[in-house]
Amino acid sequence: MAPDRGSVEDSAPPYPTEAEEHVKYLPEGQQFTIRGIAAGLCVGFILVCSNMYFGLQTGWVSMMTMPASLLGFGIFKVLSRHLTFPFSPVENVLVQSVAGGMGIMPLGCGFVGVLPAMEYLLLDTEQGPINLSMWKLIVWSLGLCYFGVVFAVPLRRQVIIREQLKFPSGFSTAVLIGVLHGKGQTQKNSALDPSKAATFGSLALENQPLVQAEDADIDGDIIDPTEEPPRVESVKNFSWNSNIRLLLITFGISGVYTLCTYFFPVLRNLPVFGTAAADAWLWTLNPSLAYVGQGIIMGPSTTIHMLLGAVVGWAILSPLAKYRGWAPGPIDDWETGSKGWIVWTSLAIMLADAVVSLGYIALKPLVSRAPSLLATIRRQFQQGGLKGLFLRGRNGYVPVHGSEDDPRPSVGSENADTVPHLPSPALERGDPFDARPVHSERVRDQDDAPPEQQVGNKTVSIGLVVSVLVCIASVHITFGNLVPLYATIIAVMMAMVLSIMGVRALGETDLNPVSGISKLAQLFFALIIPQTNKSSVLINLVAGAISEAGALQAGDLMQDLKTGHLLGASPKAQFWGQMIGATVGAVVSAFIYRLYTAAYEVPGELFQVPTAFVWIFTARLVTGKGLPYMAREFAIGAAVLFAVFTALRTRAIGKSWHAYIPGGIAVAVGMYNVPSFTLARTIGGLVNWYWRIHLGKSDTPLIVLASGFILGEGFLSIVNLILQSSQVPHL
Repeated sequence: MAPDRGSVEDSAPPYPTEAEEHVKYLPEGQQFTIRGIAAGLCVGFILVCSNMYFGLQTGWVSMMTMPASLLGFGIFKVLSRHLTFPFSPVENVLVQSVAGGMGIMPLGCGFVGVLPAMEYLLLDTEQGPINLSMWKLIVWSLGLCYFGVVFAVPLRRQVIIREQLKFPSGFSTAVLIGVLHGKGQTQKNSALDPSKAATFGSLALENQPLVQAEDADIDGDIIDPTEEPPRVESVKNFSWNSNIRLLLITFGISGVYTLCTYFFPVLRNLPVFGTAAADAWLWTLNPSLAYVGQGIIMGPSTTIHMLLGAVVGWAILSPLAKYRGWAPGPIDDWETGSKGWIVWTSLAIMLADAVVSLGYIALKPLVSRAPSLLATIRRQFQQGGLKGLFLRGRNGYVPVHGSEDDPRPSVGSENADTVPHLPSPALERGDPFDARPVHSERVRDQDDAPPEQQVGNKTVSIGLVVSVLVCIASVHITFGNLVPLYATIIAVMMAMVLSIMGVRALGETDLNPVSGISKLAQLFFALIIPQTNKSSVLINLVAGAISEAGALQAGDLMQDLKTGHLLGASPKAQFWGQMIGATVGAVVSAFIYRLYTAAYEVPGELFQVPTAFVWIFTARLVTGKGLPYMAREFAIGAAVLFAVFTALRTRAIGKSWHAYIPGGIAVAVGMYNVPSFTLARTIGGLVNWYWRIHLGKSDTPLIVLASGFILGEGFLSIVNLILQSSQVPHL
């Protein structure tokens, strides 16, 4: 993820003996700092610009935790001589939590999908279009940005501490931050002990820098964060200067390309398959380095599945619908052309994927516990007949050993007084990026953060009530009586339930199915809101937006909490960092959204807002509008097929053939986006495969390369926005 802080310490602090290995250090460093918040907001601003720009184009928004940590570390590395105390791993966690909480707001507040649908696609007969003033945009954003964050806190202990779900992206981010701030030492020729990978601060001591000092001569192994289980790979000594040089070069190249696309718009659509395919069927290539960078981060599996969706949608279904007369309009017309016709197939694929994957997540605990539950019922029936099933006697209890909160044997197994005091790996003196052990006596014998670093129950209770009330009030202020109060309350409650499934899916598969969650909410509201209600489509959109916001924010915070848990960061600091980032991100996103929609035509050639059409089509479908001719048959067939594929993928997690089964969301995204974006992402995915798999090289240069490409175009798009607003002519 990020550049390093260098290491000059020759000796590493002693590791606990085998008998003491469950004893946890409390990592040193400032957990919550003003400078960390400020750096996170600066990085978050770049992420908001990038995600708004790419989201309005394709509907795809990236969490960007690795680039966030990369930029955060870079800021403090440059300023290292002027720091009064070291920049530690836990402070880097704070930076990326703030930046991540801010960066997801374009999607979390609906600026790349729901709001364009309300403002530009909602018909007069559907109580539209809804033209929101700036202050109402801000009210709406602030209403949606809190309750998902607060609701994630009580889920943390269950999914991270007890069940120890993987959260692969959170684990990867933790490994990268750990090695950047490492001691220059690691366990030679061995992978990370899985028993340590789930406990508090388990990565705080076991890594080395990805980016070492130029004069360093340290050979070692690092954990590759992109594979499950993590593997050990040897790396060369990448210097800070070479990595920051690579970042700046890629940032600059991508930025220059972005400026060129303003003056030469033809660069966005190159007819690589000939002018006939480009003009008739929209098969062009957008050679955007940012989309290549996205493909690098997505990896070959996801991008190939997207390419499959593009081929099926735009090379098979689109010509078929055109020639058969099912979509007689122009190819790029959303209403009568094949562009809109194939959206129904992609929508069916997303719904099937969401129902199967979330159903699996919901039913898995019940199925796994069914044998023990049936055995208990059988035993009680044998002991007391039917009465024994409903009455619990003394024999219905079992003794509880150890900690009631955490039943694992490592917890509470030793008294604090009997634990030997070990030196803590603190950061101190000299170069603020230099790690040297200092005298400290703090140790922990728990698998979780100390109580003073956790978010209190009172804070959660009050915060949850207040955030829900703020959400309900903001919806009422924004839409008035068009959206009834009971509908908003139901939407918030449903969002919390769906957020649980979304968080579990994210923890097990690294995919937060927010698009599917929002569609499930829309389907549910079609059952409770009568079609005779003139605002039924609007209510449907609002309900889906609330569910998507809750699931997205809960999932984002949970990934960050996993990162912080492994590095020993304070959950309380992360929580408040996320709240600050969400608040600022909601306001900034509203302003940037209005700048883009004022300067550009939306939907238009540059900003096609495809997810806005997916939103409005779903709302109209479930509220009674029919499908285009033959769209229903193909949608049903695709739904059945991908229900089977999704079921196979859920059973194949961790197996070698998992990547060969098409993923529903990836295929659907490739289908409703024009091929130009998908082709660029596929190139990035192939670059990832060639570098990592074929050549077997380290991920570090790829992370730096992709980050520079994405952030360069995302940030320099603001310059294009200024040029467009100033009506500077194209060439």
